[in-house]
Amino acid sequence: MSEKVKILLAEDDANLGTLLSNYLKAKNFDVTLCVDGEIAIKRYKEQVFDFLILDVMMPVKDGFSVAREIRDTDKEIPILFLTAKSMKEDKLAGFDVGADDYMTKPFAMEELLARINAILKRSYKEGKRETAFTIGDINYDYLTQKVNINGQEKKLTTKENELFYLLVKYKDDILDRNDALRQVWGDDNYFNGRSMDVYITKLRKYLGPSQKVEIMNVHGKGFRLLIK
Repeated sequence: MSEKVKILLAEDDANLGTLLSNYLKAKNFDVTLCVDGEIAIKRYKEQVFDFLILDVMMPVKDGFSVAREIRDTDKEIPILFLTAKSMKEDKLAGFDVGADDYMTKPFAMEELLARINAILKRSYKEGKRETAFTIGDINYDYLTQKVNINGQEKKLTTKENELFYLLVKYKDDILDRNDALRQVWGDDNYFNGRSMDVYITKLRKYLGPSQKVEIMNVHGKGFRLLIK
């Protein structure tokens, strides 16, 4: 891989957090260490990460709460929980909020690495989240928020970018209207729905020069990015 996989690690035990961070960095991961869940949420909103490792029992905001908040806007990023708890109910609670795996302390570093690599292999092509796309005659870069159509470049606003990213990810399927509202606006109420319709109209206007791509309404369901 040309780029390192970016891991957000939230662990309130300073010694264990530093140990895990240093070990994963030595294994060629890019690691951001946070000491509580609130800081983890802040860092998540500031950067694009490929993988989350969350301690369950943390001050300010616990790992389950962090996962729930992140899952509202990102259904795909892998989440691995670390915990001293071993009860079946706690593990089920972790999977219920969107965990991909669950490790009980203490654990061997080699097992952690093996689980991370296994999850990445299942989740991402070549271990990295796709952020650059070619769709028909459109080049789209999620990180720079730019759409290029036949040499004409348009910089998207944050909400336009998040909505278009979902359309691109669901290009072979239907993007459910309510799912899009919850992921981009945080709530699928009527007023947010009207706002999203305005943004869809804006995106259609931006895609006007394209001869191969358009946004279709799927009655009663949502939207689909049609590639001719």
